[in-house]
Amino acid sequence: MHLLNIFRRGQRLGLCLILLVAAMPARADEQAAWAALGQGGHIALMRHAVTVPGVGDPPGFRLGDCATQRLLSDAGRDWARRIGADLRKRGAAAGRVLTSAWCRCVETAELMDLGPVEVFEPLNSFFGTGEGGVKQTEAARELMAAWRGPATLVLVTHQVNVTALTGIYPTSGEIVVLRPGGEVVGRIRP
Repeated sequence: MHLLNIFRRGQRLGLCLILLVAAMPARADEQAAWAALGQGGHIALMRHAVTVPGVGDPPGFRLGDCATQRLLSDAGRDWARRIGADLRKRGAAAGRVLTSAWCRCVETAELMDLGPVEVFEPLNSFFGTGEGGVKQTEAARELMAAWRGPATLVLVTHQVNVTALTGIYPTSGEIVVLRPGGEVVGRIRP
């Protein structure tokens, strides 16, 4: 029985070590992202903060009517405020804040409180359209390629847009930090 307990403790210790080692690259990745944002001239490509449960929007939703859309949850609003405060605290000044027209993106951008928020239609969701958002993705790529700072370009959009631009499937509220050429520097996860 005593040997069995030692074996079980060893398994738990081994599992803890594996989890710790697995988390190390993510931590370095996040540190690189924060460092780049502090330098300015980079792009913070963010998926809107967490919403009420659901996927996409209810049938018949209208862009100009937030009551018809899937909106941020209280936790999402809290995260948007906190990440905005963290960005300001770490010296990541926003040169421009652009967002999708969807209410959950606009609200995320506004709650971050990084500066005036502008709707940029190429950041609008193309989820479920079947077209894949090729023209929108190209317009967003052109904007990012032309960014020269000196501050950070903040883009608040949807999972499908972030994935099309980077190949990354972000969690809600995640920021992918990019160089103007589109190279991923790191990720900041909620």
